[in-house]
Amino acid sequence: MQLTSGSLMAADKEAEGLKTEAISQGATATGGNDPARCEWFKDQALGMFIHWSVDCPLGSVISHHLVGSSQEYQDRFFSQMPGMFYPKDFDPRSWARLAKLAGMKYVVFTTKHHAGFCMWDSRTTDFNIMHTPYGKDITRELFDAFRAEGIRVGVYFSPDDFWILHKQGHLITRTRPEANPKNNPELMQHNLAQVRELLTGYGKIDFIFFDGEPDQLKQLAWKIDPSILVTRGEMKTPEQKLPGLPMPGPWEANFTMGTEWPFKPTNEEYKSGTELIKMLLEVRAKGGNLLLNIGPDPDGVIPFEQTRRLRELALWMFVNGEAIYNIRPWIVVNEGSVWFTQAQDTNTVFAFETNVPWEWATWREFTLKSVRATKDTEVEVVGQTGDNRCWSTESCKASWHQEADGLHIRAMFAQRLYTDCKWPNPIVIRIRHAQPVPEAVPAILQTQQEEQRLYQPKKTK
Repeated sequence: MQLTSGSLMAADKEAEGLKTEAISQGATATGGNDPARCEWFKDQALGMFIHWSVDCPLGSVISHHLVGSSQEYQDRFFSQMPGMFYPKDFDPRSWARLAKLAGMKYVVFTTKHHAGFCMWDSRTTDFNIMHTPYGKDITRELFDAFRAEGIRVGVYFSPDDFWILHKQGHLITRTRPEANPKNNPELMQHNLAQVRELLTGYGKIDFIFFDGEPDQLKQLAWKIDPSILVTRGEMKTPEQKLPGLPMPGPWEANFTMGTEWPFKPTNEEYKSGTELIKMLLEVRAKGGNLLLNIGPDPDGVIPFEQTRRLRELALWMFVNGEAIYNIRPWIVVNEGSVWFTQAQDTNTVFAFETNVPWEWATWREFTLKSVRATKDTEVEVVGQTGDNRCWSTESCKASWHQEADGLHIRAMFAQRLYTDCKWPNPIVIRIRHAQPVPEAVPAILQTQQEEQRLYQPKKTK
């Protein structure tokens, strides 16, 4: 069902009111996000991004394949693709359980990507999930399933809408003036109505990610729910890259496991589980959250390669989660291969040794220049007992001594996580009752990489 003339007039008035409100607020330094909620967001640490839409059966880039396409291609896409979307094996509870196991605290779902297809039962257009062979509201099913596992839910929403442009006879693009809702009243009204549907008909929405012009839409979001967090559109959300140093305020890194956001059936290369874990700890060391993407296949199943990596992450998080949640950056992000986080409310520091593998039941020694011990300091490898003699008569308890050149630590990795005792992922050392060494910062900063860091996937067979 299309928007009626009456609803268009109402949307016109609402858009004008929101435009005036946005101008009056003047895009302040703190924006419209509640500062207390921003602090809460910093503790969420890890989320699941889900790119899934009507073009999934093609195995193409999501939406963007329409840019530069022929009129005939577009006509076939908009008329035929909904009839090909039938995820017969979709089980959102299994997705949610896997996300919870992997330590993910929130999910962000592509309710509408740039192509304009609505993955919910929208009254604004027939180009939606109800007009597919599946015929059920996937957004509602997914949000209900994740909430049942205690996972917060978020909406990805594209203000750009190729379906509207195609209907209007415009060139499909994201760069021409008419593609921007500010210059296209029908598109703005369309978006306002859709955002209102999502934020009033699907329970509490904790986050909204506007991948495009956000101004009047985020004002509407805050008007409906002042506690909602606008991520992209209001905070830094670097995509496929990381800043060299911590950024002020809450921020969120967006990464794929491979090279593509949606399902890519062939020609794909995936990052290893170790790379993903290192990415997470680097994001947390710099004060951000990691929104890690999955791309379900046309049957509604998370691909084998992605589930295996999430389960590798799950084991690491089960052992080391205390160093990832409720933390803040240390005075430096790393000293060489050792990265840091600090517990939010205590003087506990976590040191991540990323020079892996660390051979099981062997000692390593470190000298940390940014950390100073006190008389109450305790040092141990996270996840293992300090006096583990299960495999040897030798105690594996860590030891330390403070010298003028830094805190010297001797530790053994003794927890047997795999049968063959080979563990390729970072080991975390907990240092309780630690103090910072501010005078060490200038020298350490000279060795840190201040350029953006990229994580590139390795080729897999």
